[in-house]
Amino acid sequence: MTHTYLTTEELSNRIKYDPRTIRERLKDSVLLENKHYFRPFGGRKILYIWEAIEQDMLTAIDRPSVTGIPMANGGVCHG
Repeated sequence: MTHTYLTTEELSNRIKYDPRTIRERLKDSVLLENKHYFRPFGGRKILYIWEAIEQDMLTAIDRPSVTGIPMANGGVCHG
């Protein structure tokens, strides 16, 4: 499987969010390290994995309304 790696600016063009919003509000809350993005060679640069982000965005559309507490791993606590 091939992956499309995007910089923050390239991702912002695809999802129509400001790069600053991606860095400050989405990264580490919605976009998770090692699932949606990684730091190549242990550096400061971040590359986003487009296919993982696109899949989660489309899954959110298809998912019925869920009541409960959302968990960091994508699950929901029902109690």
